[in-house]
Order: sequence, then structure tokens, then C-alpha cells
Amino acid sequence: MSTQPGPAPLLIACALGIEHLALRMSDRRARHRDLARPGTEPGAGEAGGPVTVLRTGMGPRAAERSVTRILAGPALARAAVLATGFCAGLAPGMHPGDLVVAEETRDPRGRVPCVGTELLVKELTRVLPGRTVHTGPLTGSDHVVRGPERSDLRATGAIAVDMESAATLLSAVRAGARPVAAVRVVVDAPEHELVRIGTVSGGISAFRVLRSVLPTFFEWHRNVLLPRR
Repeated sequence: MSTQPGPAPLLIACALGIEHLALRMSDRRARHRDLARPGTEPGAGEAGGPVTVLRTGMGPRAAERSVTRILAGPALARAAVLATGFCAGLAPGMHPGDLVVAEETRDPRGRVPCVGTELLVKELTRVLPGRTVHTGPLTGSDHVVRGPERSDLRATGAIAVDMESAATLLSAVRAGARPVAAVRVVVDAPEHELVRIGTVSGGISAFRVLRSVLPTFFEWHRNVLLPRR
């Protein structure tokens, strides 16, 4: 009997019920594709190991509590962690449904570099042709960012902001060395704030994009588990 541990799991963390729903829908579609192919098993998915989708709750404190708690258990102690969901774009020209792949996450407590950014960009471009993918720093906030505050955050070099990614990845690396990444879908932007009339269509667009991204997360997971050369 082999004593080698199995592939490390993947933990995908989001905050909101609507984000969790989109990911669960994506998961069902991915599993359906797998089961249509010979030699696949129910629940195997396309990832390198078991996959858990965690709804953390809204805000950095909720994310920190949830991620720290789940990574403390033996089942996910070695898990790679990917934060996802919706975000606010900071750069002019961003649109709802655009994708943000973080090169790092940051908040007042520190910065966490992300792993496999180029691979995520490549796979997202392949899976979602025509969608714009932005890369750069993703900053954290403890509240919804509006109006002039966007410009202040943009001046720091950040391209997008959300309330959970920075706390999620910081909690993950504090719990042990592991690959981490963050991929977010822009739901509002400087010229497309949610408070404006007519932005419901932007939310629908962002939901549809998030519903389609799971295969790219599986590909990222498989590759970050490969031995380094």
C-alpha cells in the first residue's frame, strides 16, 4: 500500500449566496461534462484533488474566521486556496463582466503574492473568449467602495477592490505554505456603478461569467500541484 499522500485539495472561497450559487451551477456543468466521458467517476471533477466551495460570509472578518476554521481541519490542511466572486473595478474603461486576476492581494495588514497568474489569464481567455481579463493588485476594503474613494484606491496601483480576497489569502498563508490566487468578476466600475439605473444587466452579465469560470480553477489547481523543476 502506498504511503504517499493524495493530491492536495482545492478550497474555493466566496462571500455571497449569489456567488456560491453561480459556482455550484458551474460545478454541476463541469461534472456533467466529465460524466459524459468514459473513465470518469462521479464527484471527481476536473481538479487535481478534492474540491470544496466555501461561502465565508460578507466582509474581511467573516472571511478570516471561515477560512482559518476550515483550514485548521485535517481534510483541508494542505489545500490550495482560490478566492473568487464579484468585485468593484477601479480603472477607467472597466465593464461589468470583465475579469480580474490578482497578481497580489493587499490590505492594511500586508500583501500576499498570487501563484499561477499567467496560467489563469490564459485559461480564462480560452474559456471565455471576448471577455477582457485585467491583471494587477487587488486591494481589500471593510466596506463597499463608492465615488471618490475609487480614485484614491486606484492611485495606490490597485485595479480592483473587494472585501474578502485579501483576508482570505492572508488567512490561508498564515495557516501554512500553499498556492493561493484570486480571480474576481467586475460587477460595477467607475462608469457603471450599481447604484445607477440600468445596472441590473451588468449584474446578470457578471453572474453568467462567474458561472463559467470553474474549469479554469481546476486547470490552475492541477498545474500548481505539479512538482517544481
